[in-house]
Amino acid sequence: MTVMNPQDQIPARGDYVLDHIGFFVPGMEKGAAALQRLGFFLTPYTAQQHSLGPGQPVVPAGTGNRLAMFERGYLELLSPFAGGSVADQLRDAMKRYVGLHLIALGTADAEADHARIAAAGFATVPVVRLQRDVETPEGKRIARFSVTRVPPGTMEEGRIQFCQHHTPDVPWQARWMTHANGARRLTDIVVCVADAREAAGRYARLFGRAPHRLSWDGWSLDLERGRVIVLSPVGLAAILPGIEVPTLPFMAAFAVEVADLDTVRSVLAAHGITKLLDTATAVAATPLPNLGATAVFLAGDGRAPWLEGDAPA
Repeated sequence: MTVMNPQDQIPARGDYVLDHIGFFVPGMEKGAAALQRLGFFLTPYTAQQHSLGPGQPVVPAGTGNRLAMFERGYLELLSPFAGGSVADQLRDAMKRYVGLHLIALGTADAEADHARIAAAGFATVPVVRLQRDVETPEGKRIARFSVTRVPPGTMEEGRIQFCQHHTPDVPWQARWMTHANGARRLTDIVVCVADAREAAGRYARLFGRAPHRLSWDGWSLDLERGRVIVLSPVGLAAILPGIEVPTLPFMAAFAVEVADLDTVRSVLAAHGITKLLDTATAVAATPLPNLGATAVFLAGDGRAPWLEGDAPA
């Protein structure tokens, strides 16, 4: 389907959705080529701007992005091109590995999230106001966001944030939501950690959601739309054998719902990409060097492999 009302991307107050995940790449060209080989259509490149507090000027962030927009959620490629604190954070993260370093939960109120996570005992930074110019059929418009983050290093897995869209009709344009692989919805991100129980408890405090125990030595943080999966290396190896873990923690995989898996198989074959997993409900692509994470494609009526055989705590 095509999103007829972009406001549907914004959850009800107090709810959270898996809004987007972000790849940190040293160069946009190679990262974009990797996503395109997987069958994703990307938006044009844009430079980002931000304001670090109320009344402060909007200045270049030193980073740029391209997106793969879905009917629900999206993927983001981020690359630094200049100096600045945000660009330096990307460079520092990429010293560990190139790939997924960002999880953004969609929210209706970034200011309320800021107050809630402070009350939960987390250090906070001021709400960040982000914006970027976006071409639309009617001309250039500005996409605006408010983002609540904890300080770098608070969540050792990467940049975990809450994102409030003020102009959802600007990024969610129908012309950008048709993908060769049939992708329709971002459903999951998988984080591999040394101590899954500890990490799941930390995410539970940050999200205000109780974790759900999985059979595969891990936990699921279920949102109103989408999931954050926390697995040990043992659990990850059991579900997606063959993934090389460069270091811990590691954002290892993501999942998208597609129209049908045969289309995915054709796209992967056309680009010479081998599969880590191929079942009736899921196909996983071998990680590409310039992307770092495993892409898992799910049939519209299928369950993610990490949910098979799950059990309550």
